[in-house]
Amino acid sequence: MIISRTKATTLSLRGRAYGLLLAGSALILPSAAVSQSLFPDSGSALPAIPSSQVGTAGTSTITRNTPTAPVGGTIPGVVAVAGDERAADTTAQQSAAARVQEPEVDLNQPIGPSDLEPLDDGPEAIDPQEAPRQEVDPTGIRLGTFMLRPSINQSINTEITRENGSKETRNYAATGIRGTLTSDWSRHALTVTGETTIEHNFTKSKEGEDPEGKISADLRLDLADDTVAHLTSGYSFTREDNDDPNAVGGADVQSGVHLFQTGASIGRDIGKIRALAAVNGSRYVYTEAKLADGGTLNMKDRNRSGIDGRLRLGYELSPALIPFGEIASGHTFYDRKRDASGYQRSSQTYAARTGVEFDFGEKLRGELGTGYEVVDYEDNRLKNVGGISFDGDATWSPQRGTDVNLGLRTTVQDSTTPGEGGWVEYELTAALAHEMRDSVVARLSGSTVFRNFDSGSEDEVTWLAGAGITWAINRYLDLTSDVEYEKTTGGTEQNIVRAGMGLTLKR
Repeated sequence: MIISRTKATTLSLRGRAYGLLLAGSALILPSAAVSQSLFPDSGSALPAIPSSQVGTAGTSTITRNTPTAPVGGTIPGVVAVAGDERAADTTAQQSAAARVQEPEVDLNQPIGPSDLEPLDDGPEAIDPQEAPRQEVDPTGIRLGTFMLRPSINQSINTEITRENGSKETRNYAATGIRGTLTSDWSRHALTVTGETTIEHNFTKSKEGEDPEGKISADLRLDLADDTVAHLTSGYSFTREDNDDPNAVGGADVQSGVHLFQTGASIGRDIGKIRALAAVNGSRYVYTEAKLADGGTLNMKDRNRSGIDGRLRLGYELSPALIPFGEIASGHTFYDRKRDASGYQRSSQTYAARTGVEFDFGEKLRGELGTGYEVVDYEDNRLKNVGGISFDGDATWSPQRGTDVNLGLRTTVQDSTTPGEGGWVEYELTAALAHEMRDSVVARLSGSTVFRNFDSGSEDEVTWLAGAGITWAINRYLDLTSDVEYEKTTGGTEQNIVRAGMGLTLKR
């Protein structure tokens, strides 16, 4: 019994000693784990971090999905074991966070210039010569979904005509009325333009008074993304000039010409192919000419109607260049089968041409084409009339505020002279407008008309040159001044000088 009690007592003392030893180990192990995590031995899987970088801003540390403990403390529920990588990384993050401190900012102190970041200077200034053009239009008058922009010009003019050694001076007032009506629709568009000029001599004579006017409408239909149709119509009235080859010699008042026009076209883009089909109709009606002896000359044998169609195919080499080919044909019907001289002047027209469309943005755009056109008359006594054709127009803007317009046109005109079918007429036009100031625009214009007669008659050339200036007094009132010189050589020798000044009221 004594031995048994002694052994039991010994075992009890040993158990208490082991318990104290385990409790002491639990208190020592955390600090040992910290030492091994910051400075691992050469056999550790983590690279050694120099002591100079520990806790320094900008030093990379490896983070894990481990809860963050307060500085100097431990994480509840996590047992730290010597060599455990998770404990080492967490402790390193705690030490770095303890050393990095944000600078204190006193919100009660005013902000100085040095505390502000520099602002973005923005894009560089645009070269004034390259800046996009800003169109300036009068306010206009709102009419429902349309905008009307009307204007009226009143001018005082003088005209000096020299012909065959004689000189005539005419002083007159001219009233010009113009207007544009445009739609404001989300789809499709309608544009109507019109203008007229009425002249009144200061003397009782009506000679030289040439009223003229025209109105046209264009309805654009956006049928699909790549399909656009146009429906057009128009009317114009002009009086034949005394130097026109068909003018009545010795007439006090030449015949007036009423022209009615209508047309339809449809264009479609198929990939890089540009296709266009168009048909047009026209109607010419001539008034009587007043003779010097007081009589009149009936001109109804010149009344006629015409219809023509054309097809065009183009290929887009680039968005700026589209070469094309075009064919056209038409027929002219005279109201009277034979004219006053007994000739049948109804005819068939054939034409073909090729050219290129170009669009280089605001700097240069337009088209230029050349081909051949011929008119075949029903009367075998009339020789066919034809020739090489040149057609085109271009708009060039070399710099902001300067616009240059160039135009080429070739037409075949019917003659009223017995035995002659007609002639080929070539017209070249040019116009220059330059903004001298925001409110002052200077203009130059010029044109040449060459009439080529195949019948052996002498060819005629008409030259025209003009200059003008417009001063915008305000947005509703302009002051205009113009001068023009016209010279005709060939069958008729004539020189005309015109000058005038006026005011334009616009809205």
